[in-house]
Amino acid sequence: MSVFAEAAIFLAAAVIAVPLFRRLGLGSVLGYLIAGIVIGPWGIGLVIEVDNILHFAEFGVVLLLFIIGLELQPARLWVMRKSVFGLGTLQVGLSTLVLTAAAHAMGVPLVTALIVAFALSLSSTAFALQMLAEKNQLNTRHGRAAFSVLLFQDMAVIPLLALMPLIGAGGEASAASTLWAAVKGLAAIAAVIVGGHFLLHHVLRVIAATGVPEVFTAVALLIVVGTALIMEAVGLSMGLGAFLAGVLVADSEYRHALEADIEPLKGLMLGLFFIAVGMSVNVGLVGTQYVLVIALVAGLLAVKFTILLALGKLSRLKLQSALSLASIIPQGGEFAFVIFTVAVGAGLMTAELSELLILVVTLSMAATPLIFALNERMQAAVKPSATKEYEQPAAQENKVIIAGFGRFGQIVARILRAKKIGFTALEVNPEQVDFVKRYGNKIYYGDASRIELLRAALADQARIFVLAIDDIEASLRTANIVTQYFPHLKIFARARNRKHAYQLMDLGITMIWRETLLSSMDMTKSILMGLGLPKSESDRTIETFKVHDEKRLLDHHDIHNDEQKMIYLAQKAAAELEQLFEEDAAEQDGESTAG
Repeated sequence: MSVFAEAAIFLAAAVIAVPLFRRLGLGSVLGYLIAGIVIGPWGIGLVIEVDNILHFAEFGVVLLLFIIGLELQPARLWVMRKSVFGLGTLQVGLSTLVLTAAAHAMGVPLVTALIVAFALSLSSTAFALQMLAEKNQLNTRHGRAAFSVLLFQDMAVIPLLALMPLIGAGGEASAASTLWAAVKGLAAIAAVIVGGHFLLHHVLRVIAATGVPEVFTAVALLIVVGTALIMEAVGLSMGLGAFLAGVLVADSEYRHALEADIEPLKGLMLGLFFIAVGMSVNVGLVGTQYVLVIALVAGLLAVKFTILLALGKLSRLKLQSALSLASIIPQGGEFAFVIFTVAVGAGLMTAELSELLILVVTLSMAATPLIFALNERMQAAVKPSATKEYEQPAAQENKVIIAGFGRFGQIVARILRAKKIGFTALEVNPEQVDFVKRYGNKIYYGDASRIELLRAALADQARIFVLAIDDIEASLRTANIVTQYFPHLKIFARARNRKHAYQLMDLGITMIWRETLLSSMDMTKSILMGLGLPKSESDRTIETFKVHDEKRLLDHHDIHNDEQKMIYLAQKAAAELEQLFEEDAAEQDGESTAG
């Protein structure tokens, strides 16, 4: 079968399975897994060669680790340090301890049992966060706790992935060669960190200055692939290199642009990885060892559910929130598939055991939506009027996005900063980004009209969108994307001129500031006073003009594309304004005479 034919099969399987499972509330990860089972050797057998596909698709996991590294900003970690390193450490530690003891008691060698237990202690980040987002529970207390645990799990997997090749080699090599491998690994890590710290920013700035989006995407992929290959060359995990690269640019002004470029490819490659894992699931074990499989799935869910419930109560969550926490992340996770694959390759686990555990993790994922739904129904039955415990978002999650950081956007930003209101600034001009950064302002490079960049900047969680882009076409393009994909955002828009204002109004935007109007009126008021008019009369004149002009803007909106009508109405409006001023002058004269 040709490569294109196989690609068509994978795409068709994903297009059919994922929307179906999302609609059923079971999540996209499970959809990919089931799609893989259906088209694989244990299904209808459309694709047989699983190993090559799985090896290629592991690049999706590498990209995922890069994205995770991008999320680990020191400031964000500091805000969440107690829940991430406290709750997360206890969950992984206790789960690993209990599951290691259980696996070793079942005859699994101690080192293998430890790897198995650690892998099973991890939950599915993609699965859980998607369910929480669909239920609008990301900002609940149990949602925040779940995110903290998942974040720690994502960090904790990195050392194990780095060490497993060394542990596997250590069994057959001398102590000296193992030590040499460790030295090479540490030297490679140091080289990536030091080199990345001094080079990455300058490379990204030069590439961004070219203004060619595909070249910036290429350099983003090169960073990931390059660091991954460096780690692989010294016997470490490719994922470790990608993770380090992400961490190195986590505080960079190019972070959101990099995430926007990598995210779509990561999603596709990770989906392919899950499909390949599904293809490798030994469904035959369900028929031959169904008692063992069911017992392992039930045991895994019971152990993690109990530990999470206890830790939730220890973290002072109410019983309802603790139960919800335990219901959302008791499953095995996608990193278990990665760990089992690496462990088999390193000789630390048999392929038979890996097949059994992959099936257990897959079934635990399938069971989680049912457990969560049962918990929701039970809580609703016990306390129908009970509401979820919500928390205020962390300070780093800014509720204001400023698109365009020129003279207009910077004034808005200065006032917000003075009032200690956080914001995320996006600017497409790399020279402007570099200039603003030199003065201590936080700003991110990227085209705000790209939906991937807006998602990376957490537009779905923001409340206000300040449209301050100087270029009219780019402004309208961004406004169109924001109104279409983020309709909850309140848009405060800058308009270069009257036509620009009308075009923004066509998109349903009502809060519009024409950039020269207010300054022009202020200047005119000073001119009138300079000519000897009293301040009260100058103020009244300007206010009359403002009211008349705003009314004209709204009244003429529907016909602003008809040039002839606009010319006629402009002349008519000028005459009306003169009449208003004459009537105002007559009224003032009358009051003066009466006085």
